Amino acid sequence: MIESENILFVPISERYIDDYLKMVNDYENVGIYISKQKRTFTYEEELIWLEEKRKSKAIIFTMLEKNTHKFIGNIEILEVNNNTANIGISITKDMQNKHYGSEALKTFINYCFNTLNLDEVDLEVYSHNKKGINCYQKVGFISYKIVKNVMTIDDENIDEIYMKIQR
Repeated sequence: MIESENILFVPISERYIDDYLKMVNDYENVGIYISKQKRTFTYEEELIWLEEKRKSKAIIFTMLEKNTHKFIGNIEILEVNNNTANIGISITKDMQNKHYGSEALKTFINYCFNTLNLDEVDLEVYSHNKKGINCYQKVGFISYKIVKNVMTIDDENIDEIYMKIQR
């Protein structure tokens, strides 16, 4: 288990499936920032996802508020290539705007650099995710590539922004 000042990072578990579902199925506040298409996931699909993550030995953690054990979200290394980790983070609507994102990212970046001995961490973010972009920049991520018009939401063209932070 990893922990920071306010967050416990615990292995993913069936215990949190209802929390995972509530988060990923909240399209307006979470899903819109992590998926190109609106989709509702079922309990069975989430169980399959959990098993696949376990079988692949994915580096993924459920984040819990340290004092209350309230579900915050998930953070994951999606892949590692050329000593670079590509990460993803999702935080529930109720736990957004409380600085858990920046705390989780700082802790996870430290984990990637000091425990996994990687040289770089990168991520992708959609251009309409202003809070996410602001958080990533505060932590030290810089933009290095933009793919224009990857999707359209309410007649707005959305770009995909690639960001990275180096050791």
